[in-house]
Amino acid sequence: MPSRATGRKTPFAEEQVRFEAFLRSRKLKYTGERKALVQAVFQTDHHFDADSLHMALRKKGGDISRATVYRTLDLLVQCGLVRKQSLGDQHAHYEAVRGDEHHDHLICLNCQKVIEFFRPDLEALQDAICEEHKFRALHHSLQIFGLCSDCADTTDESSLLQRVSQIHT
Repeated sequence: MPSRATGRKTPFAEEQVRFEAFLRSRKLKYTGERKALVQAVFQTDHHFDADSLHMALRKKGGDISRATVYRTLDLLVQCGLVRKQSLGDQHAHYEAVRGDEHHDHLICLNCQKVIEFFRPDLEALQDAICEEHKFRALHHSLQIFGLCSDCADTTDESSLLQRVSQIHT
């Protein structure tokens, strides 16, 4: 826990300072609702959508509107503190950006489990492909859709073919 005597920072202090400066640069206020939202985002170690974040904040007794959650998430994305992505369904998912970490995703089309992974050899191959094509990559995202080990033997793949054709990435 933070301690004033030792000078340790409160959890997510750097993110809060960065977001507050970002808001000030746009002449926006760093309200209590926005602070609670930043804390909730950085306490979450998995992907989430705006509605689940809104419900979690409300369960904790927060009086925050759904519109505030959506607007604040958009601001956090613009600030670079949150990454917004599609994981194959019709709505956006979010995750906190922590340092320069990078990972890719395996997404189960049956149970919606998201498995994060990082492979240095895959990153090296992508870098080599960019170099070969004289292309300077600024960002990439790899998402592989299929069936996790729990669903692979119990799911009829033919029932998922229509869903595969409708994936939004």
